Amino acid sequence: MRSRLVTVRNTLTRVAAVVAATAAVSLLLPAVPASAHGQLATSTPLTGTVVREPLTQVGLYFTEKPAANAHFTITGPNGSRVDNGWSFGEPKRLDKPVQEYFMVNGVFEPRLYHTGFPAMVSVAHWPAKGRYTATYLSVASDGEAVRGNVTFDYQGPGTAAPAGWTAPTNEPEPALLALAEGTHSASAAPATTGAPVAGPAAPPRDRGLPPWVLPAAIVVVVGAIIVLASRRKPAPGRPTDAARRPTGAARQSGGTTRRRGGTSRKPARRGRR
Repeated sequence: MRSRLVTVRNTLTRVAAVVAATAAVSLLLPAVPASAHGQLATSTPLTGTVVREPLTQVGLYFTEKPAANAHFTITGPNGSRVDNGWSFGEPKRLDKPVQEYFMVNGVFEPRLYHTGFPAMVSVAHWPAKGRYTATYLSVASDGEAVRGNVTFDYQGPGTAAPAGWTAPTNEPEPALLALAEGTHSASAAPATTGAPVAGPAAPPRDRGLPPWVLPAAIVVVVGAIIVLASRRKPAPGRPTDAARRPTGAARQSGGTTRRRGGTSRKPARRGRR
C-alpha cells in the first residue's frame, strides 16, 4: 500500500512539472501580431486631452481611407449626440508612423504608414462642459472591422445648436454591420476608392480553436503516458521484490547451514614435536 502511495505521489509530481513547463513555454512564445488594417492613427483632438475652444470638426485619421458607409458619432456629457455628419478630408503626414502587419507567405511582415486619411466629423454645438466621446465604425481593406472611440474633456464656452437642428439618431447601415461582424459576401465589399495600396491583404482573422487548446492537449497526453507507465506490470519472468526477499525460514536455514559449515572444518594440523 505504501509503495502505491509513493507511485501516485511521484506521478502527480511529474504531471505538475509538465504543466509548469508547458505554461512557461507558452508565456515565452511571442504573441501573434494583429493583422487588422485601417486602424486609427491619430485624432484632433487627441484622446485624453482638454479642449478649451469650440471646434467645428473632430478629425479622425486612419491608415486607410474609411469606408464610404462608415459610421461616426459624437456624444456629449448628457448622452445626447452633437455630430452633424462627416466627410473625407485631406490626407496629412503623421507625426509618428503607424506599424501594421501583413501576412505574406505564411509570415507576418510589418509595414509602416506615414500618411493619415481623415474622416472629418462636424460638431453642431457644444451644449456643456464635460467629457465628449467620438465613436467610429468602418471596415478595412482586409475585411476586418475598424471600431473604437476617442474621448476628450471640453472646458470651453457653451454654444447654441443651429436653428432647426435636431440631434441625429441614425444607426450604422445593415450592410456595414454585416461586414463588421464578418457575415458579408464578396459582393458586399465596402467602397474604399482612394485607399492606399497596402500590398497583399491579410486573410480574415482565423476564428478556429483557441490558442490554449494545443498546450492543454499536450499536458493531458503527457500526463496519461506517465500514469500508464507508473501502473505498468513487471515483465514476465522478472522476480518481484517479494520473490527476491528471502523468507524467515530461509534466513534461519541459511544461518544453520553456515553454522554447520563452520563445524565441518578440519582441526588444524598439529606441529611436530
